[in-house]
This record gives sequence, C-alpha cells and structure tokens, in this order.
Amino acid sequence: MTQFLGTHQNRLDAKGRVSIPATFRTALKGLLGENALHAVAPALVLRPSHTQACIEGWPEPAFRAATASLHQLDPFGADHDDLALALFADAHPVDIDKEGRIVLPEALAAHAAITEGVAFIGRGNIFQMWEPGAVAQRMAEARVRARGVKLTAGTP
Repeated sequence: MTQFLGTHQNRLDAKGRVSIPATFRTALKGLLGENALHAVAPALVLRPSHTQACIEGWPEPAFRAATASLHQLDPFGADHDDLALALFADAHPVDIDKEGRIVLPEALAAHAAITEGVAFIGRGNIFQMWEPGAVAQRMAEARVRARGVKLTAGTP
C-alpha cells in the first residue's frame, strides 16, 4: 500500500508522542523504503494546513516535490518570499521511533487544538492529523459539499 487511506484514532502520551497508525507506517515504508523510517534524515515533514485546523504529514519526497515550484519564482521577489514562508517556516521534520511514534511539536498541536486524541485521516499521498471532534464535523461538511456538486472518484 503506497497511499494513506482510512481514518484512525490514537492518543497522545504524556511526552507528546503519538503512534502513527500501522497502515500509515506501511504506506510510508512503501513510499520511502523499508529502512528509511529510521534513517539519519527524517522521513516525515509535519506542517500546519493552510486551510484547515489540522496538521499535514508529508513523506519527505512528496514534500520536496510539492515545494519544487518555489524554484520557478524570482528568488528575490515577494511571491517567492511569501510562498517560502508559508511552506517552510512552520514545517517540522520529525523522526519516527522504533515503535512508530512521533513527537507532535507544541505549535502544531496548538494549531489543530490537539490535546489528547489524534484522528489520522488518509489523503492519498499525505495524511492529516485532527482533533477527533473537529474532524467529524469536517468530514460531514465535505460529504455534503461533494454530494452537492456531484463529485465522484472519476470527477476531476
């Protein structure tokens, strides 16, 4: 499996750690290689969502690919500065320990209002982490909007 699928819930421990769901760890291994999860360089980048009160989890290669368009902008221009700030200033490379846990940076947990429970939501090539009550509301809203515009899996 090389996509993040499903909804899973885990709890933060007293040290601010949370276990990445096993199916998401399997997807990470598929995307990064078996040994990359515990390599010297972090395999996962966490950042606040631009549009939602949640944390996005990006495998490092996907984050690198998503930020590549930055290099097409004038490096001394305001657009470059704004996009670089939005993409990198609040991003946190995180290590995944041998038990599959990560430490949630306090600023990101505050952005998502996560205090105890963490809902992991698969988004294909990335995943999101939400406060469980907030994600239930977000998912209900998304379903209503998708039905309203008749979105299906084959709709662009």
